[in-house]
Amino acid sequence: MDLHLATYFVAVIDHGGITKAAQALYISQPSLSQAIRTLERRLGVTLFDRTGRRLELTDAGRRVEVAARRILADVDRAKAKVAAVRELRSGRVDIVADASFAIDPLVSLVRAFRTRFDHVLVRITAADGPAGILTALRSGDAEIGVMDSDADHASFTALPLGTQELVLVAAPGIVDDDLPDADGTLSHARVRDLPLIVDLSDQASAAVLAGIVADGARNVVVDSAHPNVTWDLVSRGVGATIAPRAVAADEAPALPVYELRPPLRRHYGLVLRSGQPSPAAAAFIATARGVLGSPSAPGSEPGPLDDVAVW
Repeated sequence: MDLHLATYFVAVIDHGGITKAAQALYISQPSLSQAIRTLERRLGVTLFDRTGRRLELTDAGRRVEVAARRILADVDRAKAKVAAVRELRSGRVDIVADASFAIDPLVSLVRAFRTRFDHVLVRITAADGPAGILTALRSGDAEIGVMDSDADHASFTALPLGTQELVLVAAPGIVDDDLPDADGTLSHARVRDLPLIVDLSDQASAAVLAGIVADGARNVVVDSAHPNVTWDLVSRGVGATIAPRAVAADEAPALPVYELRPPLRRHYGLVLRSGQPSPAAAAFIATARGVLGSPSAPGSEPGPLDDVAVW
């Protein structure tokens, strides 16, 4: 049953005849009469008893009425669900990230997003480095990736967001007083003599840390892929770790932090799969840009994909 024919059929019932129904539907009376005859012909039944002055449903017509009203109700519910997603009264945004950005910047981005859109579910999955993130985007397992913007990202659309400053964090006694320079910084050469607790399986991080990990990783005393374990070991004086300054402030606020010389920085951003993003994803992108991205020009109100570029 065509949707418009179901609509016309129910309108005739509700308005008690062709004339009033045609007026309510803003179509001509002959057109509506023809639509009802078309529906009867397609179904092979007579829907109305036309012998009296008022149209009365036949037994077949009453059965068709039940089906027609069910169809229209289903359509209304579907429209309501679509509207709810578009208005972000519901929906879900799927994000994939690796361990390097699971806390900074992802936590602040999700927190800001949920403050504005508290009816939208945020689903976060883990991936093994940039390659795993791109695989998740290609397969449709995620719609947005958070990753190192210096990594190979093929031709994915991307939005650069910011830069992490990496610092060395260690419990007292790990770094001798004479190791830092007068300005308090640690050279990469000095770090290569310190016991480190890092994740060597994270290829993106391993590339960034290449200058401070000694040949053969001889200064790595614990190769840990679990952040909670890493921070517990660092706090207990087993070794030092390299982490974003913001993460160090959250995870180990009481431990000494040392800037590195030359500085270690890691650029990050969002990677987007091809096609128009869902309303929830577009809202997350806009939120991320508002929290970490470049400010908009005065008086402007950019769309969620303004300033998106390909790295």
